[in-house]
Parts: sequence; structure tokens; C-alpha cells
Amino acid sequence: MRKSILALASAAFIFAACNQSKQPETPATETTPPAATEEAAPAVAPPTEPAIVELSGGDDMKYDKTEITVKEGQTVKLTLKHTGKSPKEAMGHNFVLLASGTSLQDFATAAIKAKDNDYIPADMASSVIAHTKTIGGGETTEIEFTAPSKGTYDFLCSFPGHYGTMKGHFIVE
Repeated sequence: MRKSILALASAAFIFAACNQSKQPETPATETTPPAATEEAAPAVAPPTEPAIVELSGGDDMKYDKTEITVKEGQTVKLTLKHTGKSPKEAMGHNFVLLASGTSLQDFATAAIKAKDNDYIPADMASSVIAHTKTIGGGETTEIEFTAPSKGTYDFLCSFPGHYGTMKGHFIVE
């Protein structure tokens, strides 16, 4: 009987070993989804209509607006009106749009010495996106420029001492 059990165990062992033979491997096919192609967002063209901006300032040294909003790349037609009566030499006003990162205080301090250049310091000209000439009571001036890239920019009147109350934010969407 012992021989029978041993023979049976041997047969089972051989049978199991034969069943472990390797089957030919079939290469696995991975089903990787195709790479998602990101479609570039269509370039948004600037509005064809210009932004018409009217800004007033008077003898009280205040603009009537402290926030102006336009679209990136939009043509801006800005009209500055001096609603006061004082002459340019005593109470001149202008509009100066500063480049991003320009210190309002540093610019205004340098502008004090730039009377002959509409209070735009020559050594800081690269910090100016757009500006009007300086005008006196009852006068009006206009400029046209292209709105810069999206962001928030400072604007001010650079006539000596005015920037403290004549300033605002130019928001480009």
C-alpha cells in the first residue's frame, strides 16, 4: 500500500509539473486612449469699437472717475476736460497712464522737475503708456492709444502735488 501511495504522489507531482509548462506568450495589447489633443483657445480679437473715456478734473484737484475699465488691445479714445477756472500754471491737469510696476510716488516726485515736458520726466518716459498734455481751466485735450495687456495700471495727474487726490486704476480685462 505504501508503494501505491508513493506511486500516486509521484504521478500527481509529474502531472502538476507538466501542467506548468509555459504557454507561448501573446504580446499584451494595451489600449491606451489616444493622447488628448488640446485645442488652442481661439485668439480673442480686440473689440472693434473704441472705448470712449471722458475724464474731468476741476479746481478741487479730483478726477470724476477713479476707475476706468477697457478690453485688452482695445483702442482707447480719452478726453480730459478741466472743469475748473484756474490757469494751467496754477492748477494744470493731465492724465498719465503708468506701466505696470512703476511707483506712483517716485513718478510724481520726478514729475515736479519736468514742467517743460508736461510734467513727464524724460528719464521715466519708458514708464508711461500714454499721457495727455497739461491743460488749464475750461480746456479739453484728447488722446488715442491701444489698451495694454490684461492687468490693473495706475493713472494720475502729474502736476506737482496733485497725485495724492488725482489718481485711479485703469483696469484692462
